[in-house]
Amino acid sequence: MSKKVRTLATIGWREWVSLPGLCPDRLKAKVDTGARTSSLHAFNLQLGESAPGVTMASFEIHPSQRSAEPTYQVEAPIAGFREVRSSSGHRERRPVVVTPIVIGEHRFKIEVTLTSRDEMGFRMLLGRAALRRRFLVDPGRSYRQGVKS
Repeated sequence: MSKKVRTLATIGWREWVSLPGLCPDRLKAKVDTGARTSSLHAFNLQLGESAPGVTMASFEIHPSQRSAEPTYQVEAPIAGFREVRSSSGHRERRPVVVTPIVIGEHRFKIEVTLTSRDEMGFRMLLGRAALRRRFLVDPGRSYRQGVKS
């Protein structure tokens, strides 16, 4: 009896991604297998209830690296909170949203924590939970799923 072998797509250490539920522009994301969760640069973050028991996040996104333009105002339901330790060792409690992501021809839902990534080189970090059982990572290459059009 033979086992069915599934071939995984390969991504590079950085990829162009789309978050159609949050932002109309594509973002350059850094692939980080050392990080469990994905994170997105969000600023002016405010939490509030839209209905009893439904917490919403209202925030702004700058999708372009090293640029404050364009800016998009976003609202999304909070799926929960995650305790995250940054690369500097600082612990932070972050809100989590669930959103569709598109990488090349692959579309699926991921959990993304919202935090200020102003001091970071990339507006989005793609963690291993989003990559698991979907992609292999080639750390020596970039944009294996296509370049920005």
